[in-house]
Amino acid sequence: MYQEWSLQDFYSGTDDPALENDMARLEELIAQFKAAVAALSPANARESLKRTVAVEEEMSVLARKLGSYFNLRRSAHSPDPDGARYSTRLQNMMASKTKESVIFRKFIGALADPESVIAGDEMLEAYRFHFSQIQSNASHRLSDEAEDVFARMNLSGGRAWGDLFAYLTANVTVDYKGEKTSLSAVRGLAESDDAAERKAAYEAELACYGKIRDSIAFALNSIKAQVNTEAELRGYESPLDMTLNQSRMKKETLDAMFAAMREAFPKFHAYLRHKAKLLGYRNGLPWYELLAPMGKADGKNYTAEEAHAYLVEHFSSFAPDLAEMVDTAFREEWIDFYPRKGKVGGAFCSNLPFMKQSRILTNFTGTFGSITTLAHELGHAYHGKQIEGHRPLNTGYTMPVAETASNFNELIIVNHAIENAEGEEKIRLIETQIQDMTQIIIDIYSRFLFEDEVFRRRRNTFLFADDLEQIMIRAQKEAFGDGLDPAYLHPYMWCCKSHYYRAGLSYYNFPYAFGGLFSRGLYARYLEEGEAFLPKYRALLKATTVDTVENVARIAGIDLTEPDFWRKSLATVTEQIDLFIRETSV
Repeated sequence: MYQEWSLQDFYSGTDDPALENDMARLEELIAQFKAAVAALSPANARESLKRTVAVEEEMSVLARKLGSYFNLRRSAHSPDPDGARYSTRLQNMMASKTKESVIFRKFIGALADPESVIAGDEMLEAYRFHFSQIQSNASHRLSDEAEDVFARMNLSGGRAWGDLFAYLTANVTVDYKGEKTSLSAVRGLAESDDAAERKAAYEAELACYGKIRDSIAFALNSIKAQVNTEAELRGYESPLDMTLNQSRMKKETLDAMFAAMREAFPKFHAYLRHKAKLLGYRNGLPWYELLAPMGKADGKNYTAEEAHAYLVEHFSSFAPDLAEMVDTAFREEWIDFYPRKGKVGGAFCSNLPFMKQSRILTNFTGTFGSITTLAHELGHAYHGKQIEGHRPLNTGYTMPVAETASNFNELIIVNHAIENAEGEEKIRLIETQIQDMTQIIIDIYSRFLFEDEVFRRRRNTFLFADDLEQIMIRAQKEAFGDGLDPAYLHPYMWCCKSHYYRAGLSYYNFPYAFGGLFSRGLYARYLEEGEAFLPKYRALLKATTVDTVENVARIAGIDLTEPDFWRKSLATVTEQIDLFIRETSV
């Protein structure tokens, strides 16, 4: 307990007979799906649809179980040769039914009167939004043969390049103070209380990228070229246009959010300059001091067991069902805690609605920041809990709303800590919250600018590592302005963020800004309404898998296409910046 997660609810290992049985069952289901698709009949649309959806449901659940198992194994212990062999086999199996999936979606898209087909049938009515999305996206589908070829080629294309990135960053050796360590471990030192350690860790981190940067540059170029090609073939204006469509989000919403963010940038730059001054710097804040803690902590170093008790206690005052789920996550070993070689960096949560569970990976160091990271990932797990009641094909939420419950959880924990702190400890907590918002507003914007330029330039040229470094530096200068010391930026942020390396998921940066600001707006509603807000909050999270981003927000009475909502959310941060500067000025 309090070490690694348990995967026993999946399989006892790759030698578990149940694993091979499930692989065989999946093959049977794929064959049944192909047969059901071959038998589709417009004259008997309702029965054709029901029969095929029923098979697709079971196939989807089993494929997700297997895929999640292999991905979790690789994330915690890379390399994983046994898991990799099974994972490749699974990918090939699922790719083999791509043509039939396309035919089935075309069948749905061609229904002249879908409402008359689904009306009165409980299962089909549950998929009303799912079917409507398929119909609206009909114009972006390729031919049956093209979709099949594309899915198969992706296994040795975008998917393989993403696997290479994960392998390189998980296993690269970092030379730090005469010892060998991992990239995730050395990046974790950015929050150290020791200024010399922060700088040394930053320098060691940058030095290690020289070993892998060229390989990663090839991976990034290949993935972005593939996405450019896909967007063009599918008739999208750009990869961003394709991403927004996949996100079920309007361009007006993104533009409104970015407009409000840019208006607030001067306040964030003032915060960074003030922090630099407090730390003794004259030319802005060096990158390695972005996460430098200010004020004084209570000196406590939390064990995982203490983190367990802390989170359960503090979530109990918000929602008992959240506290109960958090307790279950710790007790039933949903969490992989500590950094080690072969384990990926950062943190994530994998929702497993088919098991009514989640799995959380973190690189726990015992700081209060580690507590808030756990709170964040457990927010994703709570989001997963709300969607468990949906049918299997209705359990996927889009990128923008994905960060809602996670950021909301952070607000609960940090705001409670601020309210109960005094003096230098309170300053530290306030500054940490501002620091986090600076990451998801300013740094995220720089990452958006970087990815946008890479997509545009990749249409006509290959971008070597030097080119990518220059693009990243320019993006950081534009976003951070005069808040950072231009001599100490981070040219390799493209080497350590896995979000760039998913061929099927581009621009996984702006959703963090969306989630941070959307959750702040929701938290303000909670403070106004109290317990009466909770049913709306749960309903909102549940709706994220079966509605558009804008309609989800309307459940709480919010119009996302208007900058005013975003301005009000940002005001809660800029007010904290004013308070921090005022309280720490001599």
